[in-house]
Amino acid sequence: MSADKHSPEDVALSLTLAIVTSSPTPLLLLDGQLTVIAASASFCSVFEVSAAQLTGQQLYALDDGKWDSPQLQSLITATMSGDGAPDSRDIDLQRSRLPVRHLIVQAKRLVYLDLEQTRILVAVSDVTDAQADATLKEEAARGNRILLQEVRHRVANSLQIIASVLLRNARTTTSEETRGHLQDAHHRVMSVAALERLLSTSEDGDIEVHAYFTRLCESISASMIGEVDPISLIVEGGDGVVEARVSVSLGLIVTELVINALKHAFPDGRPGKITVDYNFHGPNWILCVRDDGVGMPLTGPARTGLGTSIVAALAGQLNASVEATPKHPGTQVSIKHTQIALVEDAPDFESEPHTAARPASSAIGS
Repeated sequence: MSADKHSPEDVALSLTLAIVTSSPTPLLLLDGQLTVIAASASFCSVFEVSAAQLTGQQLYALDDGKWDSPQLQSLITATMSGDGAPDSRDIDLQRSRLPVRHLIVQAKRLVYLDLEQTRILVAVSDVTDAQADATLKEEAARGNRILLQEVRHRVANSLQIIASVLLRNARTTTSEETRGHLQDAHHRVMSVAALERLLSTSEDGDIEVHAYFTRLCESISASMIGEVDPISLIVEGGDGVVEARVSVSLGLIVTELVINALKHAFPDGRPGKITVDYNFHGPNWILCVRDDGVGMPLTGPARTGLGTSIVAALAGQLNASVEATPKHPGTQVSIKHTQIALVEDAPDFESEPHTAARPASSAIGS
């Protein structure tokens, strides 16, 4: 029979059926009574049924009625009422003696010349395996986080033990120089231990700066400032968070600067105050450690030593500068990270290896 003897409707239907049946996406073509007109080979493969078994069946009667769910009924009702964008529903297909299949079902009412003949195209995506993989990955990630927190807790305990040994040896040695070195090592180890203890209770690896500096300064105060010493150590500054690797450098910087102030700013029992202040200014941040002690020497070379070298090296890792200024009374050491957020410079910022602090409400990169 020649092609010109076929009606346009027959040709259109034949083409539609050919497209549906050959689609790599599991598809069903329904009429206005929700009877299956055609099913794609992929649908038959996924749900292990033949096209002959599907054709002529009601949608809700498929698989002995297992497709008759409130979610699917809601989807089809919404689709039948209009010709807008395809709607979708998440459906759990409960099948006899088979695992539950998690499906995403979309439906679209087809618009064509013969409006009296309703046609609905139903697309089905089986996301069972994808959800299972996502669940396994999340469980593995959760297990890794718990393991990392436990490791950090144990590291903090080990560092505490090391710090105790250093402090005990410092108390028993007869050499003043050796005692000073052991005490410095003790305080540095304690600062890392305080960080590790905070990380062991942090869910996402980010550290809240004010809480971290407060705990760190409490540790330094307990080991270096006696109850009768007239020196106070306080923490100021706005709330914000930094990445764990950044907090390590900041914590060591604070430890070095506070220890230096305690050593040199308050001779002969002089009373005073040391303030640790950390603030955000848009994409920039500044860490200040200041005291109201005797101040910097007016003559002679400025004091340099291991602590100064450590601070300079750590600041360099953060792409920050170090500035020491007299305060009258006292001294202030500022660690400044300055970034001008220009649009044309954005690619350069993204490629920088160091990440600076960010406030709780918005990120700040370095």
